[in-house]
Amino acid sequence: MRIAVLAAMLASAALSAPAAAQPLRPDQAAFREIFKELVETNTTLSSGSCTLAAERTAARLRAGGLPESQITLFATADKPREGGLVAVYPGTSKTLKPILAIAHIDVVEARRADWERDPFTLIEEGGYFYGRGTLDTKGLAAVYVDTLIRFQQAGYKPKRTVKIALTCGEETNGAFNGVEWLAANQRDLIDAEFAINEGGGGGTDGKGVVDGGKVVEQAMQVGEKTFANYQLETRNPGGHSSVPRPDNAIYQLARALARVEAYEFPLEFSETTRTYFRAAGAARGDAVGKAMVALAANPADRDAEKTVNAEAFLHSNLRTTCVATMLEAGHARNALAQRAQANVNCRIFPGHSIEAIAAELGRVIADPGVAITVLPPKRPSPPPPALDPKVMEPARKLVAKYWPGVPLVPQMANGYTDATFLGAVGIPTYGVPGMWGDPDGNGVHGLNERIEVRSLLTGRDFLYDLIKAYAG
Repeated sequence: MRIAVLAAMLASAALSAPAAAQPLRPDQAAFREIFKELVETNTTLSSGSCTLAAERTAARLRAGGLPESQITLFATADKPREGGLVAVYPGTSKTLKPILAIAHIDVVEARRADWERDPFTLIEEGGYFYGRGTLDTKGLAAVYVDTLIRFQQAGYKPKRTVKIALTCGEETNGAFNGVEWLAANQRDLIDAEFAINEGGGGGTDGKGVVDGGKVVEQAMQVGEKTFANYQLETRNPGGHSSVPRPDNAIYQLARALARVEAYEFPLEFSETTRTYFRAAGAARGDAVGKAMVALAANPADRDAEKTVNAEAFLHSNLRTTCVATMLEAGHARNALAQRAQANVNCRIFPGHSIEAIAAELGRVIADPGVAITVLPPKRPSPPPPALDPKVMEPARKLVAKYWPGVPLVPQMANGYTDATFLGAVGIPTYGVPGMWGDPDGNGVHGLNERIEVRSLLTGRDFLYDLIKAYAG
């Protein structure tokens, strides 16, 4: 899930939604029930069930009037609890391709003993909804379901067919991934001209609900890095620790890791990141902002690069990054290590393959005694989607309506989402604006995950309007 990174750099705008303390409209109350049921359905890999969440969501869609023929539940025999749902709302055009909205309904593990509140009970407190998945991404899933129900009940006739896919596996590397499975096995079911997803959104000035916090950014995610893990390993016969030998597996691995640490991958720009640096830098107006603009104009400007690199997000947004994340070595305290291993996690700038980065690591380490292995799961490396006006302009107009004075900024994610699997089969995927988070990340993947009530309700209205604009 994307964390706000532009805080305090764009012109502020008042949050345009009802305060949490005000009574909900009947349509908002109905939406809250969909959201509550999703949050309170445990969908962790260890003890939950995405299949159950999908079945409950399908029941909501049926109760909202969607016919059974428009709802598809799926699961595989070997992963019966990791299923999902696809729902299709037909359009009138025989020539326009559909749009697809995806959201993962699996969540990161959450131990009750660590949380202040039960992570699988939706709790409203202090202007926030608390619970695992509230922001990542059951709020988004609930909005999609609610949108199709509202379409059905209003008798809305879009030109484009609108599809939603609620899937499992985005948070669990190596497990079954619903979007990957659909792309490989049910491509016709999810085929679309483009898709919308998590990864975009807004950020606040950090003041919070009580102090009248304001939205200071809205971003459309356009492209993301590829995720890859590499195992570095050294081996030798070892021996007694009282007789050290020059070919020490631990020291050899340590030298290799020091070279990886010291290596800076070259600066790169895509169409998205160049546009982002230009627009977001101009909006900041500080020294870093000026350096961002200068670097977008001249990537060889080393002084500007040095200034920009001081901010960790911006540094990573400009290049591939690789960092050691795990170590394992030795078999006894009184013996020389026979083997030493490290995991190096890389986030790869679009346009480079996983194999090419493995080769680059080999050149940097420059030691044939260090084996480099690409670890599963191996993700595809699709090119970033284009800054397509038919995607960007409707969102830009609605951002201006909901948050006057806050421009929409395209942004590449340093992390990755399920968009990678759709991009690999030719469905460009964008992370939509709308809902917002705080600069501290709202507890996503950590403790006490939350979403501001106003963010969820305003985001619901914004995304309803955006999907209608895309559908025609």
